Amino acid sequence: METQKTAEFAYIGKSVTIKGELSGSEDLYVDGKVEGSIELSGNRLIIGPHGHVNAKVNAKGVTVQGKLEGNIHASERVELTKSAVVVGDIATQRIAIEEGAYLKGKVDIQRERSKTDGAKTSPVASASAPASDSANGDSEAAEKTGINESK
Repeated sequence: METQKTAEFAYIGKSVTIKGELSGSEDLYVDGKVEGSIELSGNRLIIGPHGHVNAKVNAKGVTVQGKLEGNIHASERVELTKSAVVVGDIATQRIAIEEGAYLKGKVDIQRERSKTDGAKTSPVASASAPASDSANGDSEAAEKTGINESK
């Protein structure tokens, strides 16, 4: 297990089963069973080798060594070790998957949010319209694509 960055750390042992909504403001290590949802927005979740989680997960970072069934949203990083079994979709900025890990689901790599993202998206939207429609003055096609050109 990797060294934790914060002094606050919670541990769910092998013999513990939790059903429902789990939230906290400290890192969490799960070696037992959790069903429901886990909300650790600013903290890390580590699912140990004996851990079995059947939940929707939202955390800053997620490391899976055991089994996880459910979708993962990590604002920074997801790591799947060689013993990991994950069935569900993953949305994160960075991901590491060791050889031998099992993943069945979709991976969505998200860009880091910055102040200039709004300026970057507007040219992309206008570039999606076919050039021939707007060049020929086809206002119906321009309306469908959301582009209004003033000539």
